[in-house]
Amino acid sequence: MKNTIIKRRGWVPVLAALGLALGAVSACSKFLEVAPQGQPLTTQFFQNQTDASYAVASCYAKMREYNTVAFNWFSVAVYPGDDVDKGSTPGDGDYLNDYIYFRFTATSGDHERIWTAEYQQINLCNQVIANVPGISMDATLRARYVGEAQFLRALAYFNLVRAFGGVPLHTKPAETAEELNLARATRDEVYALLISDLTAAAATLPAAYGTADIGRATKGAALTLLAKVQLYQKNYAASLAASDQVLTLGYSLVPNFYEMFRIRGENGPESVFEVQCTTLPGNCDASNSYWALSQAPRPQFGWGFCTPTADLENAFEPGDQRKAGTIMYRGTTTPDGDSISLQNSNERYSMKAYVPNSVTKVCLYGADQNIRILRYAETLLLNAEAANELGQTTKALDGVNKIRVRAGLAPLPGGLSQDALRQAIWKERRVELALEYGDRFFDLVRQGRAATVLRSRGFVAGKNEVFPIPLSQIQLSGGKLTQNPGY
Repeated sequence: MKNTIIKRRGWVPVLAALGLALGAVSACSKFLEVAPQGQPLTTQFFQNQTDASYAVASCYAKMREYNTVAFNWFSVAVYPGDDVDKGSTPGDGDYLNDYIYFRFTATSGDHERIWTAEYQQINLCNQVIANVPGISMDATLRARYVGEAQFLRALAYFNLVRAFGGVPLHTKPAETAEELNLARATRDEVYALLISDLTAAAATLPAAYGTADIGRATKGAALTLLAKVQLYQKNYAASLAASDQVLTLGYSLVPNFYEMFRIRGENGPESVFEVQCTTLPGNCDASNSYWALSQAPRPQFGWGFCTPTADLENAFEPGDQRKAGTIMYRGTTTPDGDSISLQNSNERYSMKAYVPNSVTKVCLYGADQNIRILRYAETLLLNAEAANELGQTTKALDGVNKIRVRAGLAPLPGGLSQDALRQAIWKERRVELALEYGDRFFDLVRQGRAATVLRSRGFVAGKNEVFPIPLSQIQLSGGKLTQNPGY
């Protein structure tokens, strides 16, 4: 087994839990002078190893919170691509079409809530990074906790920089209005922090954990995200070097693509990082994930959003076994024996979000299903893309063909031009990672193809590569935050 997110929940003091509504301190600083009721101050917390473990656990728990993984994330990372339609019924969540057809504005709510949720996560991580080093505890564990927080902070900033471009860089808990109300850093400055955090985390984190700690960030997770970050920066040599290290850490492709996305397939040999979702009886609101429920067939199992497009369906080659593990059709029976009713609202649904009806439901449908963030297959594709950009065709073919063979397809032939292989790798990224955490839109942007592929959906070049900075945040900052072009 490799790694995924821990299943424990924790808490941190009131200062750690505050969301970063940027500029709010300058507008309403008097409210922060009120002593917190019934919660310890930061100075009363971070006293021992138990406090440190709670603080780190809170960073992990934030990743499955509703604002982080449900419709707000779909709006920013999933709907703007060409892999999904809104789904559900025409009148349910109609505003989500604004994200599909690029009609969102600076006052639209979903991307503002992602902004807030990611900065809340960053604040939680900053509390760990700033305070845990001063605790008298096991030195190795102390360093590991900081490394875990650095990885999780990097993931949050990666989500922000891809969505908004340059954003304010908060690297420590804010103590003054000035520290809270920062101007936007440049895109390159944000990426520099990502590279620094992930490099430090990779040097500290272990390659694997024992059973009790399955779910924590590992060296492989930090290096895979580092390879991805460097690819976005077009630093192909650095991306290749990072992913090359991951290839030596013992991960492997799972033979059965469908099985990998079932609850019984979680934390397997292909898992590099996934959000752990385990319901706690009597505490459903805090512990379960809405990831599966949001996308499950409507009204049979769930709400039926994020339905696969016909374009995605047609992207799979004949005989590609991944298609059956990615797209579910109404009127068919799943490998686990569930008949998908012809009365459901939509023709297609995400098979990757499917939880068999035989699985015991403690809370909501699919609440226990993990959310896959990084897989070894993506590491191979990152490695292949970087190698191809560096002219290392043989190495690139080796990685991408391992994935194709697993899918039941013939290997790509030798002799392809660099551009032909580039296009083939990009296509493999689409069909391999479709309907997972949400890379398709960001891939199209970084590849320079968004204006072409998404033209029919209303994408405007020079504008829609990023989302608008939420107007509320600009107002709270007193104008210190500037808006993206075109908004």
